[in-house]
Amino acid sequence: QVQLVESGGGLAQPGGSLRLSCAASGFTFSRFAMTWARQAPGKGLEWVAMIYFDGSDTYYPDSVKGRFTISRDNAKNLVYLQMNSLKPEDTALYYCGKAKKPGVVTIPPDPDYWGQGTQVTVSS
Repeated sequence: QVQLVESGGGLAQPGGSLRLSCAASGFTFSRFAMTWARQAPGKGLEWVAMIYFDGSDTYYPDSVKGRFTISRDNAKNLVYLQMNSLKPEDTALYYCGKAKKPGVVTIPPDPDYWGQGTQVTVSS
């Protein structure tokens, strides 16, 4: 079955950096676009990064563009989110998600599976 396991969250200071990882299994990882999204307390789910199945293109909303970078390693079934210049408003539970169909990209992303999430807290 599909499994997505996020890691790398923690406490960071404003202006700091964190790198999240998502380990995928149970499907042919290299055929599916992957997404990172977040949910802050009391708010809805907000996607923050999406990467093509082959890593050839990426998308970001304006809220994180220039600060966050998504990447993937198809040999290791891993997707990453490098977060720089962190702000207190980046505090949230971060999830990775898998696209519904192989080779298909939708904006906004609409994954069919999500991991359990990793907490990111930005505070001084």
